[in-house]
Amino acid sequence: MKVLTQQQSDAYGRDGFIALPGLIGADWLEQLRRVTAEFVDASREISESNRRFDLEPTHSSQNPRIRRLNSPVDQHEVFWEFATQSLLTDLVEDLIGPHIKFHHGKLNFKAPHGGEEVKWHQDIQFWPHTNYDLLTIGVFLEDVQPDMGNVGFVPGSHELELFDQYDGDQWVGCLSEADVKRAAVETAVYPSGPAGSVTVHNCRTIHGSSPNRSARERPLLLQTYAPADAFAYTDLVRGSPHGDVLIRGKVARWARHDPRPCQVGPSRARTIFEVQQREQ
Repeated sequence: MKVLTQQQSDAYGRDGFIALPGLIGADWLEQLRRVTAEFVDASREISESNRRFDLEPTHSSQNPRIRRLNSPVDQHEVFWEFATQSLLTDLVEDLIGPHIKFHHGKLNFKAPHGGEEVKWHQDIQFWPHTNYDLLTIGVFLEDVQPDMGNVGFVPGSHELELFDQYDGDQWVGCLSEADVKRAAVETAVYPSGPAGSVTVHNCRTIHGSSPNRSARERPLLLQTYAPADAFAYTDLVRGSPHGDVLIRGKVARWARHDPRPCQVGPSRARTIFEVQQREQ
């Protein structure tokens, strides 16, 4: 173990997520905040979503309201350096082994007094792979308190079935109302903590978040990693120079296949906000 204790590793295996308060140091936080502020300022120059930004409908130059900065590792070298050269990679190795690929990243914002709900969902249907050891690390760029649209994780839900995230023929990227009722979402845990806190969740873990009811923004940097022997079924990251790149260890010569089937979402790259809000 390079970062975690055995107890923390066991908790991840049992619950499908862990929270690590204050893990990221001040030096990295300062760099990440500085670059993030630059992108917030850049968003003032646009009035609608584009390939870089996913904006809330009420976004304006005077009141920037960003839902997501897409693929931040492609937008600025600091994000890529943090994803691959910080202790995050050691943390990933503790959980999935020494042969690691970076799959993709995003920077989600929850604007104050709003910020859209993210409905209960599992991740892997968005970017299906041959096995289920992929994980996502979330980094709090600011202090996070209750009622800030914290992400809630349902303990043990990674061991449940993989739920259908289509509504008929339409991809909606979330559990149906009937499935939510039997997924024990009332047991969800909503980590909070100081800036630099980290959450880690398995790609099958059910999670979601409510609107931000506070007066402060809640930026959450998310990075997804895969073991080298997990191979993607779709090409969502094909256009990214950093997508699906080996960052530690050796290239896998054999694909490892989990016997459980994996639902395949559409190859068209759309954000979870666009999908869940059924925006065209």
